[in-house]
Amino acid sequence: MHKGLQPCVNEQKIVVTVTMNNEKKIRKALKIVVSLSGVESASFIGSDKTQIAVIGEHVDSVELATLLRKRVGYTELLSVGPVEEKKPAAAKETNPTVAPLYICLLIRNTSTLML
Repeated sequence: MHKGLQPCVNEQKIVVTVTMNNEKKIRKALKIVVSLSGVESASFIGSDKTQIAVIGEHVDSVELATLLRKRVGYTELLSVGPVEEKKPAAAKETNPTVAPLYICLLIRNTSTLML
């Protein structure tokens, strides 16, 4: 590969809703999701934690939904799209305040010192 060329990245984010009634089904659903090829990360989202967000390259969303339907329960494919890159917050460009530096000198009276 030529150094100037960047590889084509087809990362996508898939969001599915899965009916998971107990802890066993939750573990089973997550195990199914991460076992698919191309999956980089999977996380539960939503207030009730019934949605799973899957991020990866070349992940088959139909295969994902089918496997979850067969092995876990009702599954609804909510969205498939590119991963949104988070932009770092713009650095605040303000003038830094310079605190005054006070230097205290201790002046000794040399006339009172005897050696």
